[in-house]
Amino acid sequence: MQASAVTSLSEGAIPTGTGPEIAGPSPRHRTVGVMVGSGEGAVTMGGGAPIVVQSMTNTDTADIDGTVAQVAALARAGSEVVRITVDRDEAAAAVPKIRDRLERIGVHVPLIGDFHYIGHQLLSDHPACAEALAKYRINPGNVGFKEKKDRQFSTIIEQAIRYGKTVRIGANWGSLDEALLTHMMDENARSARPVDARAVMREAMVQSALLSAARAEEIGLPKNRIILSAKVSAVQDLIAVYREVARRSDYAIHLGLTEAGMGSKGIVAASAAIGVLLQEGIGDTIRYSLTPEPGGDRTIEVKVAQELLQTMGFRTFVPLVAACPGCGRTTSTTFQELARDIQNWISASMAEWKKSYPGVEGLNVAVMGCIVNGPGESKHADIGISLPGTGETPTAPVFIDGKKAMTLRGPTLAKDFEKVVTDYIERRFGAGTRNAAE
Repeated sequence: MQASAVTSLSEGAIPTGTGPEIAGPSPRHRTVGVMVGSGEGAVTMGGGAPIVVQSMTNTDTADIDGTVAQVAALARAGSEVVRITVDRDEAAAAVPKIRDRLERIGVHVPLIGDFHYIGHQLLSDHPACAEALAKYRINPGNVGFKEKKDRQFSTIIEQAIRYGKTVRIGANWGSLDEALLTHMMDENARSARPVDARAVMREAMVQSALLSAARAEEIGLPKNRIILSAKVSAVQDLIAVYREVARRSDYAIHLGLTEAGMGSKGIVAASAAIGVLLQEGIGDTIRYSLTPEPGGDRTIEVKVAQELLQTMGFRTFVPLVAACPGCGRTTSTTFQELARDIQNWISASMAEWKKSYPGVEGLNVAVMGCIVNGPGESKHADIGISLPGTGETPTAPVFIDGKKAMTLRGPTLAKDFEKVVTDYIERRFGAGTRNAAE
């Protein structure tokens, strides 16, 4: 068989980076910036600000101790705003106490109140709750029905205006405005060229969000205090709906796949949908709606959101640890254990490191398992170690800034490598802190 000719770079065998296929993410969709909260902990969503990570508690908000503990855990994990359910009088009465308790323990995260059906009543009856929250989340599909809808929607918006709060108008596939959907379905049936019901539902989602936002502005809520979301549970529907919301408006946008599910299914589905939209420049804040295991760690949804943003290159939260998956060359578990231990050690150290070593979250660490890709991957990282594979000499070369710096051996290899990483962090990221102190 005749070998094919090799094309030189000058002849265009490899794209140069100017074509759209490798140009990276699309420019961010231009939205109006929205400030959520005030003072320490306040964040901006939209307007070109970094994409914000948020989450939601699953405690009974009336359980003040439990809710404070979970909000604090979510905030410390990196959730920049936290949503809590406000579904009855007891929950509304607890909100200002939760806010005050959090501030006393040094957690200044903005709280979002999640309202359905009776939000107008709760906000009116509990002014301390209305004042304590940084943002209200309302669903145009259940804010009120028939002749009560406009009045109850207006009441919530007026409360937001009175207290200077932001509102997320969040349409949801599972509770779509029935009157709007029925009207649109009837119109579609009478059309000379009717479309399928799914397309009508997508359009109803878009219109529900946009019409409600327009009504909020008519009442007097400025655009820089409005955030939109339009959540569905199917990936392709979500992408289609948010593309239309972005095409037709410049409101700040909250992304999330509703009812994403448990475990890997939920993570994959939400990442697929949110990742596509972020790549297209759409989205100012994200939330992973993951179903936890019974009694499971709620902060996982925060960590996954951070990992998506960091993996895609939008933000940096913690040092990346690259590790090979293992193969027949790595029947020893040494490198797996070291990768796990280093990752856990870095995660546990980050809170203190961020105070002492500005920029440390940009560190790249590699823990590799054999001579095939180990040395090369380690050279590409800021600091990397290549462990011996099956049958290889029990030595572990360490590479720092692309050059071999030393070789580690013996039973204390993990602790020795931690010391090397610590020294590197101090040398590289501690200089700025020392200079500022001097």
